[in-house]
Amino acid sequence: MQLRSLRPGISRFGAALMLFALSGVLTTAQARTLDTAYGEVEIDGQPTRVVTLYEGALDTALTAGVTPLGAVATRGGEGVAAYLGDAAAGIDIVGTARETNMEAVVALRPDLILASSRLSQAQYELLSRLAPTIVPTTEGFEPDAWRDEARLFASALGREAPVDKALEEIDNRSHSLAARQPRTAPEVTLARWMPNGPMVMSTRLFATGMLAAAGFTVEDGGVVNEGRPHSDPLSLENLARIDSDWLFLATLNDEGDAALDAARQSPAFARLDVVQRDRVVPVDGQLWTSASGPIAASRVLDDIEAAMAQ
Repeated sequence: MQLRSLRPGISRFGAALMLFALSGVLTTAQARTLDTAYGEVEIDGQPTRVVTLYEGALDTALTAGVTPLGAVATRGGEGVAAYLGDAAAGIDIVGTARETNMEAVVALRPDLILASSRLSQAQYELLSRLAPTIVPTTEGFEPDAWRDEARLFASALGREAPVDKALEEIDNRSHSLAARQPRTAPEVTLARWMPNGPMVMSTRLFATGMLAAAGFTVEDGGVVNEGRPHSDPLSLENLARIDSDWLFLATLNDEGDAALDAARQSPAFARLDVVQRDRVVPVDGQLWTSASGPIAASRVLDDIEAAMAQ
């Protein structure tokens, strides 16, 4: 507010009082009650000592301009996902997606904890004694659930604007890519190659949802059971299950890379139509099969756009 916009004749002292009163109103307006999986949680102001126990929460916090004090390690790694780059430098690791180091969380003295929808009630009750703990209401697997989670975490942080802007940009990019697809949408499969073989990823996950938004028809070869994130590992004899117009092929770590390199030498792999048409796209498994959030969505779209440009 600029003082010259006030009525003529008002004193500077009166103007100062008005600004003070207005700031009080704005602070009060920041108080909010969020609907979470374990009931309503009240938050006032903008938290500054944030701990995230879920990769999607870390991604959203960074999108919102908040660097958490602590986070969990990405699946298949010892630190946070590499796609986050320097934005996540210096964050303490306080566990994994499966197990939280409660002592490490306590030591960080958080004023907000952002968790996964899979957080157990027993852990929630412990964590909520430390700080307001936000657990999304997500149930099962939904390709767009990450958007609602991002908005919930942004509201908890009191920083909705940058997250809303990022989501809008992602929608615009997705629509642009979809408009470039052929009239008949190409079929695509996403698989994660493990040391004991490839696992086909569900069509209802974050990354497969991004592929669908970019104009692909996502297939799972009929091998992913309802309510599961991926299939059991396939044998080389069953590789035809992943033979689509496009194959996005992810690995999580060095062991997965080595297993994939070995599989590429097999006649069963070489016979796949998608291989012969050079439509196999290697991607980062930590990003494509473990992450979620606005930054992850943007990186996934980068990979899709680069593949389509080939």
